Amino acid sequence: MASTPPADVLPPAPTTPAAAPAVQPPVAQPPVAKPSVAQPPANDELPPLPGEIVVSGVLKAPPGDPLAKVNETSYDVLQAVDDAFVGPVANVYEKGVPRPLRMALRNFIRNVREPVVAAAFMLELKPGKAFETVGRFGINSTIGLGGTIDVARSKPFNLPYRQNGLANVLGYYGVGPGPYLFLPLVGPTTVRDLFGLIADRLVVPLAVGKPFNKPYYAIPIGVIDSIDYRNEADEDFKRLRKAADPYATYRRVYLQSRIDQIEALHGRGPLAKGQVRYGPFARPVGAAAAPVSAAEKRVMEQDDKAADAAAGQEAAPAAPTVPDVAAPPAPPPAPPAPPLPPVFISQPVVQPLP
Repeated sequence: MASTPPADVLPPAPTTPAAAPAVQPPVAQPPVAKPSVAQPPANDELPPLPGEIVVSGVLKAPPGDPLAKVNETSYDVLQAVDDAFVGPVANVYEKGVPRPLRMALRNFIRNVREPVVAAAFMLELKPGKAFETVGRFGINSTIGLGGTIDVARSKPFNLPYRQNGLANVLGYYGVGPGPYLFLPLVGPTTVRDLFGLIADRLVVPLAVGKPFNKPYYAIPIGVIDSIDYRNEADEDFKRLRKAADPYATYRRVYLQSRIDQIEALHGRGPLAKGQVRYGPFARPVGAAAAPVSAAEKRVMEQDDKAADAAAGQEAAPAAPTVPDVAAPPAPPPAPPAPPLPPVFISQPVVQPLP
C-alpha cells in the first residue's frame, strides 16, 4: 500500500486562470441641482432681509375720506394746473389791475350774495344778524354805488360783512359734512357743502333772472371771484404745499375750518366774535396779520399733542414684571475664607570657595 508523500515533495497544484473581475454596473447618481438665478419679486417689491418680519395688508382710506386716492389725484392735477396757469394769471391780475378796482369787484360780488346770507340767518333763527345783512345790502347798493364800495362796514353803520349759506344752516342743525371731496373748479368740499354751494349760487339767478342767469355775467364773476380768493390766500397755499403731506394737511385744515365756522354760529370757538378772510384760511377778528389761520393753528396743536404723547410713551420706563409665584429669598452670601498661613521653604545656600 503506497504511502502519501510528504507535503513538501508533493507536486504543485495546478493553477487555474484568475477570473476576470466582475464589472459593476454604473450607479445612477442623483442629479446635481444647478444654481438658480433669483427672479425679481413681483410688483418691484424687495425681498425681506434675514430676520425681518413682513406684514402685508390693505391700506384703508382715512375716516371721512373714502375717495382718498381719487381726491389726492385731483389735488395733484389742480396743483399742476395752478403752477402752470392759475398762479401766473392771478399774479398778473394782482399786479396789472389797480387795487381800488379789485376791491370794487370784490365788494360787488359780496353785495350780490347778501340776500342769500340774510336768508341763511333767518333759517338759523338769528333775525338780528339777518336784519343787519339786509341793512348792509341796502346801504351798499345805494350809497355804496351798487355795492362797489363797502360803506356799511365803516362808521356810523358798523355793519361788518358776514358769510353764510345753506351749508352752514344744515351744519347748524346737526347735519354731518359727509364724505370729503376735492373737485376741479371747486377745490376742497364735502357732500353737504357742495349741495349748499350749488343751492346758494342758484338763488339769485332763479329769483332775479337777467343778467345773473346769463353766461356772460356768471363766467366772468366766477373767474374773478376765484382769482381774488387765490391771491388773498397765496401765502397760506404756499405754506401748506411745504407740509410733509400737503393733501392730508389741506384736508384737515378745511374740515377743521368748517367745524369752527359751524361752532361760531353757536357762539363757540375761535371765530365766535367774527372773522376776517373766508374759507379754510379764516382768521378771528383782530388777527388779520396772524401767520396762520385759526383752523391751521388747531391742526398744528393737534399734531404737537400727538407727537408729545408718542414721545412720552417711548420715554416711559418699562414696568417691572411681577412673577406669578413668589420666588424664595436668596441665601445670604458665604463669609470670606480666612487667609492661609504663610509657608516657609528652606533652600541650601552654597558659599563660594575662597
